[in-house]
Amino acid sequence: MPTTMQMDESTFKSLRDFIYEKSGIFFSEQKKYLMETKILERIKEKNFKDFNEYAYFLMYSKDYKDELKYLFNAITINETSFFRNMPQIDAFEKNILKELVELPDRAGFKTLNIFSAGCSTGAEPYTLAIICKEFAEKNAHEWRFSIEAGDLSEAALMQAREGVYNEYTLRNVPPKYLEKYFDKDGTNYRVKDELKRMIRFFPLNLMDDNQMRRISKKDVIFCRNVMIYFDLSVKKKVVNYFYDMLKIGGYLVIGHSESLHSITRAFKIVHFPGALAYKKE
Repeated sequence: MPTTMQMDESTFKSLRDFIYEKSGIFFSEQKKYLMETKILERIKEKNFKDFNEYAYFLMYSKDYKDELKYLFNAITINETSFFRNMPQIDAFEKNILKELVELPDRAGFKTLNIFSAGCSTGAEPYTLAIICKEFAEKNAHEWRFSIEAGDLSEAALMQAREGVYNEYTLRNVPPKYLEKYFDKDGTNYRVKDELKRMIRFFPLNLMDDNQMRRISKKDVIFCRNVMIYFDLSVKKKVVNYFYDMLKIGGYLVIGHSESLHSITRAFKIVHFPGALAYKKE
């Protein structure tokens, strides 16, 4: 097998369309090299002759579903960090949580349900778990916070469940939280079980209708820097699911550089200091 290989245009378009159909992730012509780079190692590992043979296997083999997991692991970007974009985290802690626990229809259940969509290796849901625990302690609330977190990459989910992170990923964690919620593990840090018990990690394809319909009603949905990989039609589909998934009064939080302007007008935009969120009324 040659040490280097290139993908021809026909194979690129076939693979691009297949990936788009299965995941909603779209590779433009300008990202052809990126796609090559991401799946080349897998092609070599499985001894496929070239990209064309790999594409044929994915599209016509009865065993393609197992390989699809490896493909999703390869094409997804799992760089993330704790306490990312603090204005959004502050808005969640100081405004959104406070508002939701005071809603009359939530008081009888004493449970808030939070969803991290596209949770990557777990930094976001663990951050939310810390915030929820601190909020409950500071406000003497007997509330239960249930966090569900899903991602397309099973490799990322495996790391999330393990809960071991390096100092760079934890660089924004306040020292008091690092000491309170993590144990030193060699040169890394391990999330304590009290946080792990708050979160259920599960495989999630935002394009899978059956998976999305099975998710229970939520009070808050975080989906940050995920939809930037989708085209407009997929964004609309995913956001519609989020809208249906949210309880009345619930919030959708997307990336600070993202907008729902051209996607939907169903939400009310709520401005917080340095951040905004979308509310279902």
